[in-house]
Amino acid sequence: MESSKRRFLKVAGLSAAGIAAFPAIKGFTSSGEKHSDATTPKIYKNPDALMAKRWAMVIDMRKLESEEQVEPIIEACHKIHNVPHIPTKHHEIKWIWATEYKHAFPSLGHKHIGKKLNHLPFLVLCNHCEDPPCVRACPTQATFKREDGIVLMDFHRCIGCRFCMAACPYGSRSFNFQDPRTFLKETDNKFPTRMKGVVEKCNFCAERLAQGKPPACVEASDGAIVFGDLDDSNSDVCKLLESNHSIRRKEGLGTGPSVFYIL
Repeated sequence: MESSKRRFLKVAGLSAAGIAAFPAIKGFTSSGEKHSDATTPKIYKNPDALMAKRWAMVIDMRKLESEEQVEPIIEACHKIHNVPHIPTKHHEIKWIWATEYKHAFPSLGHKHIGKKLNHLPFLVLCNHCEDPPCVRACPTQATFKREDGIVLMDFHRCIGCRFCMAACPYGSRSFNFQDPRTFLKETDNKFPTRMKGVVEKCNFCAERLAQGKPPACVEASDGAIVFGDLDDSNSDVCKLLESNHSIRRKEGLGTGPSVFYIL
C-alpha cells in the first residue's frame, strides 16, 4: 500500500513538472532559438478598415427640416443593430432619435429662439465624449473608450447596475427592462442581439468602420451627416467645422462631445 502511494506521487510529480515546462519548451525551436510569435498573438486587421485618431460627427441641421427626413436615418441605425421597437415609453430602446432644440440644448435656449429652429427634429445620440463620465462610473469596465475616441459597450461584462446611465448627462443610454429579442420581427445576424438586464447605446458603427464602411446613419442621411477624423485638418468634418458655426450639447460640462451641430 505504501509502495503504491509512493509510485503514484512520483508519477504525479513528473506529470506536473512536464505540464509546467510545456509552455516554455513550446516557445523554442529544436536549435534552442525562441519563436518570435510564441507568446505574441497575431492580430489581423482589415486593410480597408476606416481609421482615425479621433472620430467625430457633424450633423448639418440646415439639411434636416422634417420628421420625414430623419426617420430613414433612425431606421437605418436601428435595423442593422437589432434595436427593438418597444411601445412602452419607459422601456423603449434608442440609439439615435429626434428631439426638439429646447431638449437637445437646454442651456442655449431662450424665448426669442426662432420658430423654425425650435421645431427642427434634432438627431441626438451618444456623444462619444473626450472625457466620458460613463466610463469612469462603470464598475466592470463594460463601458470603455478606444484610442480613436469611440466609447463602446461590452454587453457580456454589463451587470445592469445602470451607473453609466446615471453618469451620462445626455440620456444616451437605454436599459433592457425586457428581453429585446421578443420585440424583433427580424434580426440582422451581422450584429449581436442583446439580453434583458443590460445597457446599450450608439457605437458609432465601429463594426462597419472595421469593414471600411461609414456609419449607417451617415450613409442614410444624404449628406446631412458627415463623419471623419477630428485631428485631420483635411478631413470633411474639419473643413465643415472651419467654415461654419457649430454647437455641441451641454458643452459647459467639460465632457468634450464628438458630435457637432451646424444650425
